[in-house]
Amino acid sequence: MQITFYGHASLGIKIDDIHILVDPFITGNPKASHIDIETLKADYILVTHAHQDHILDVEAIAKRTGAVVVSNFEVANHFDGLDIENHPMNHGGQWDFEFGNVKYVNAIHTSSFPDGSYGGQPGGFVIEGERKNIYIAGDTALTMDMKLIPLFTKLDLAVLPIGDNFTMGVDEAIIASDFVECDKILGYHFDTFGYIEIDHEMAKRKFFDKNKDLMLLEIGESIEL
Repeated sequence: MQITFYGHASLGIKIDDIHILVDPFITGNPKASHIDIETLKADYILVTHAHQDHILDVEAIAKRTGAVVVSNFEVANHFDGLDIENHPMNHGGQWDFEFGNVKYVNAIHTSSFPDGSYGGQPGGFVIEGERKNIYIAGDTALTMDMKLIPLFTKLDLAVLPIGDNFTMGVDEAIIASDFVECDKILGYHFDTFGYIEIDHEMAKRKFFDKNKDLMLLEIGESIEL
């Protein structure tokens, strides 16, 4: 499994020959100006919620690639109205896709489309691949529901928001890593704009002091699991 950070909360995940994008917000992020969305491959696009900083590039990428949008019912229905293939889910549900099992799990946040219309309830994804399992939290506060995840999945990586203000910050993300029983963390949803700028060294040190590994990737950088 290869994971690429495209800035903010945008990820690329490659599992064997399947390409998955998560919350593509790239053209609207000046820090990701070197990423050309026309070159991105996508068989599936996972969307955690309807805010513009998570869906901005979904339509353009999906129409170019034919990717299937996977999200809550309301978000999936929105893209269905744009003639984009989709797979609707809801909290607690799971589905076996060709790349692995996906479970849509709780997140505490808000969710509305840029025009203010209802975007369903926000969520996160647990992906169980053939060899590696990851949790993508989406935009969320720290929630006790995270304790449910290790009851059904042993994680190899947890992707957690750490920018604070709109989501949990570093200190709560450390607790979240305890809740999901995973000490290998990829931080995201930080530095995009002033409200969520963080001190990278302090963040890494706080995780290190708890015997945890926090990875903060440069935009376009990848890791292998």
